[in-house]
Amino acid sequence: MAVPKYHQFMLPLLQFMGDGKEHHVSEAVEPLSDYFGLSQEDRDKLLRNSKQTLVYYRIHWANTYLKKAGLLESTRRGYIRITDRGFSVLEDNPSILDKTYLSQFPEFLEFITPNKNSDSDDEIDDIDTASLAPKELIENSYRNIVNDLADQLLESVLSASPAFFEQLVVDLLLSMGYGSALQDAGQAIGQTNDGGVDGYIQEDKLGLDTIYIQAKRWADNTVGRPDVQAFVGSLIGLGATKGVFITTSTFSRGAIEYAQSMQNVRVILIDGQQLAQLMIEHNVGVSVEKTYTIKQLDENYFPD
Repeated sequence: MAVPKYHQFMLPLLQFMGDGKEHHVSEAVEPLSDYFGLSQEDRDKLLRNSKQTLVYYRIHWANTYLKKAGLLESTRRGYIRITDRGFSVLEDNPSILDKTYLSQFPEFLEFITPNKNSDSDDEIDDIDTASLAPKELIENSYRNIVNDLADQLLESVLSASPAFFEQLVVDLLLSMGYGSALQDAGQAIGQTNDGGVDGYIQEDKLGLDTIYIQAKRWADNTVGRPDVQAFVGSLIGLGATKGVFITTSTFSRGAIEYAQSMQNVRVILIDGQQLAQLMIEHNVGVSVEKTYTIKQLDENYFPD
């Protein structure tokens, strides 16, 4: 048989994870290939213009959708485990898992709502291609690929050390154009007694204005107002007026409102999703895998 579409891998993948153990996504490739009785030719088939097998690619996207629905969770980079919700779904014994089934879960519905009719498979499996123009299909698929990459980036950051994260946020701000051309324009302080800041950016060549950085590499805890207040207190103690507070998690409403209310000290808050998107936009921790150029007719070249 041909390699199943990605949504056809969802239920077998969840069943494979039903042992409750932590598994690397790649561990599911052979068992699921056996489940579908794939030939060696199908197992070896590569994604177009890629070194990645089509089977792994589609299992990867099945995993992404199951995680967005809360049936699987990331334990560390590349590793997953079934959740209590996932066990509940297995107990319900559904005949199929697809977007329609997963849409009962608010997290998944929120994930797919901004990109209705979108898909991330190599060949756009599930949507009515007649309903969207080719460029729309490409744009929707591109958005899903970027969102998945953002999740991978956050997993990788959370797997790294706090010191690495502190240097990462300095690298990101420099890549965004902050800081001067000086060699030491940005630096991660990385000390226990750092006065409540984790790094700084020299905004001009003479070092007359400095942006201080606070970096919280948290997986689940929400950054609250007291955390932001403590950072502002550190800025005031340093005689600084500009700061950037970056976290891999989220900020509470109180923290956001407090930062927005500051008059003499300007603090920008960047949460995990914003961090990942900025890393992608400014090429920090990512590399270009493939570039597509879409061309159009140059009407000015041809005579009327």
